[in-house]
Amino acid sequence: MTDRPAGWRMPTPKQMEKLAAEAARRRRPSSAPPEAPLPAEYWESVLKDPRVAATGAEKRQRRLFEIQRHVLRISCRRCERTVEIQTADAVRLYGGNAVWKDVAQRLLNNTCQQRTGRHEEDGCWPAFETS
Repeated sequence: MTDRPAGWRMPTPKQMEKLAAEAARRRRPSSAPPEAPLPAEYWESVLKDPRVAATGAEKRQRRLFEIQRHVLRISCRRCERTVEIQTADAVRLYGGNAVWKDVAQRLLNNTCQQRTGRHEEDGCWPAFETS
C-alpha cells in the first residue's frame, strides 16, 4: 500500500476541460429541432398499434379465448400474492367463454392474508397485469 493521496487518480482541471471539449465535439446536432412536430406516419403507427387498442377495463372483460398471452398473471394489492396460470389450463378449467376478471377473482378467492373480519372488505383485491 502506498501513501499517495487519492487526488493522484483524479484528472486535473485542464484534463477535465479537454475531456469535456472532446465530448462536445463528438456530439452531433440532431437533424430536427425538439420543437418540430412529429411526422404523420409516426402518429398513424401509434394509433394502429394493437397494444393500445384496449383499455385496462376492456382487457379485464376479455374472454379467455381472446387472450393471446401464454401465461396469465394476477396479483393481490393487499397481500402482494401473485398467482399465475397458463391460458390453456384456464380454458380447460373455466371454459373459453369465461371472463378473465371472474377467473382472476376465483383464483384469488378466500386466500388473502390481510383479513379484517368484515365480509365486504375481506378477500384479495386483484391487480391485473398490463403487459
